[in-house]
Amino acid sequence: MPLAFDLVDAFTAEPFRGNPAAVWPADDWLQRVAREMNQSETAFLVRSSGGFELRWFTPLVEVDLCGHATLASAHSLWERAAAGGERIAFSTRSGVLTARRSSGLIELDFPLLPVEPWESPAELSAAIGVRPIYVGKSRHDCLLEVASEAEVRGVQPDFTRLAQVATRGVIVTARSSDPAFDFVSRFFAPAAGINEDPATGSAHCCLADFWQKKLQQASFRAFQASARGGVISVRVEGTRAILGGNAVTVARGELL
Repeated sequence: MPLAFDLVDAFTAEPFRGNPAAVWPADDWLQRVAREMNQSETAFLVRSSGGFELRWFTPLVEVDLCGHATLASAHSLWERAAAGGERIAFSTRSGVLTARRSSGLIELDFPLLPVEPWESPAELSAAIGVRPIYVGKSRHDCLLEVASEAEVRGVQPDFTRLAQVATRGVIVTARSSDPAFDFVSRFFAPAAGINEDPATGSAHCCLADFWQKKLQQASFRAFQASARGGVISVRVEGTRAILGGNAVTVARGELL
């Protein structure tokens, strides 16, 4: 029987920007399907008594936390009228995550990922090609602060070497030179099969902790400076990171 899917651009209100995710209202084939779809993440959904079970796969591995594919999943479910109300609960490898519609955005209630100083391995500096002013690490990723937005935009990693660093991904961030945003970032995860992720919700669970401590504020508007670009709002509420963004469906189809 054919299985329907949506291709949704997350953390953008414009088609072909933000981060695309394939969303499936079925749970089968998983890693092979994700490899075939070849998106940074493919989300698999199964209805449960309390909402939906949700899993995320890159072309190479299953991941523990993914913001943009969760945003895309909520958008797809509401657009298809497959979920009612203003709130959806997802059972995931990172616990129960919720999505709700608020003031024209979809907001995700995610765990805050604290950042601690980290002694950078030599291979990281060689692979990333920038001189950071701070290096930290969260549960999933390492974070490098550099001196300017221009440095963030100019990063050209050696992805083969970067894939050898013992971390899911590498975040490079700086204060924004545009007053419309508080900070900018880019995210690289070659070990997971994603050289550069266009707009990364889970990375902002780490970025929110870092910039809250540095700027002494709890609410941010951020820009992920990939080629596609992504706009992400995030605020810290205790041990939670509340991510906000738009999404737009760009394609629908069936796997035969």
